Amino acid sequence: MVPLTDHASLTADARAALEKALEPLSLLQDVVRWGFASTPPRDVTEVIVQDEFTHDVVMPWDQGSYLVFDTT
Repeated sequence: MVPLTDHASLTADARAALEKALEPLSLLQDVVRWGFASTPPRDVTEVIVQDEFTHDVVMPWDQGSYLVFDTT
């Protein structure tokens, strides 16, 4: 599972729902496929390069919130 760091102070129910949604994701490929399979589809909004090996991948989540996946 992708480790979840909550910077939005989610309610316990919202956090549990997000953890459940993220549970099967382990690769960036999984994240992108999951995003496009969502209703409505979620596309990568931005890729932020941290260094030559690390990128942050930003995707919309819910009501103006975003998920940021740290990839290496």
